[in-house]
Amino acid sequence: MFILTLRSCLTQGRVQALRFIQSGGGRQNSLQWKHTLQKRWKSTTVSEMASPSGAAARSVPNATANKAMGRWMLLCSGMVGCAVLLGGITRLTESGLSMVSWHIIKEMKPPSNQEEWEAEFNKYQQFPEFKILNRDMTLNEFKFIWFMEYSHRMWGRAVGLAYILPAIYFWRKGWFNRTMKGRVLFLCSFVCFQGLLGWYMVKSGLEEKPDSYDVPRVSQYRLAAHLGSALVLYCASFWTGLSLLFPRQKLLETRQLLKLRTFTHGAAGLVFLTALSGAFVAGLDAGLVYNSFPKMANRWIPDDLLAFSPAIRNVFENPTTVQFNHRILGISSVAAITGLYFYSRRIPLPRRARLAVNSLLAVAYLQVTLGISTLLLFVPTSLAATHQSGSLALLTAAIWLMNELRRMPK
Repeated sequence: MFILTLRSCLTQGRVQALRFIQSGGGRQNSLQWKHTLQKRWKSTTVSEMASPSGAAARSVPNATANKAMGRWMLLCSGMVGCAVLLGGITRLTESGLSMVSWHIIKEMKPPSNQEEWEAEFNKYQQFPEFKILNRDMTLNEFKFIWFMEYSHRMWGRAVGLAYILPAIYFWRKGWFNRTMKGRVLFLCSFVCFQGLLGWYMVKSGLEEKPDSYDVPRVSQYRLAAHLGSALVLYCASFWTGLSLLFPRQKLLETRQLLKLRTFTHGAAGLVFLTALSGAFVAGLDAGLVYNSFPKMANRWIPDDLLAFSPAIRNVFENPTTVQFNHRILGISSVAAITGLYFYSRRIPLPRRARLAVNSLLAVAYLQVTLGISTLLLFVPTSLAATHQSGSLALLTAAIWLMNELRRMPK
């Protein structure tokens, strides 16, 4: 503030001096003073415009700013990925319904003594999961599932802070351009929405259903929405981080490259859809209905594939159909990635893009191996969690390749 006031006073002084010279005094001395003041004014103005402390300089991100923001985005995407994996383990250990209330501040403090733990356990006993599934559960067993869900929720809050606090800092520094401002506002809003969606999902498993004696579980629709939104957040953050850290590569825009780019987008879409279908498999415990491969109970197409009416319900509510669809999508994804790999061999690609293609192929075959093993071994928790990690790794490789093949700006 003091510097701005001083500059304003100096400017007014120069103007007054010029007016005085033009209004009186010797003609020759007047011209000399005028020339000197104008020269110094021009020099000062140019130096102010070139100074990195100017507002214009602060508003344009430089290489250092891009690197810092890119690393921030990659860190955020990594934290979202960890949240996805932790949520999968919480689901596999049937811990997600252990915390029966939600409060953004109060629940951050866990029970600290026997009385508080018993009160928390008593609250859990009022809900369907305990009444139907866990009537013989002890307090120590409850503590395990409670801490699993607690760690998932606390990690989610840490993810939110990892987005919001650095965003405020970078915004105040003036490092965001207009596009980046919109993207950051979307990401910060979306991570808050994701937390609310998580509680909305949990509520579906706490509802009393008097006419049902099925194992209490969250709605597979809400589970898929929760996972899908997390994957969108992960992909958007990872893409932004890569774009800030790595410049676009100069690629010859041939017809083959355009086809490869389209092929890559299609394969990435299949991978995303396959991961999303995994949420329906998890939500319905569909991995436990047919534990054979490649056939399902010695049949290519099981008898109960369309057991529900109307037929569309089978796609989302019939465990047999959900597992069948997940198989088809997984095989289609691997086939598409294999075709993409062999097609890419015809095109000269930069080193990073070639590495991305090779990584995508390797992770795809590893992931399908994990999926088949998980199915044949009746979904052990450790292997199922590794399979979920593989889906995230496969999606990461697909996004990386898409980023390497992006167009140069015109």
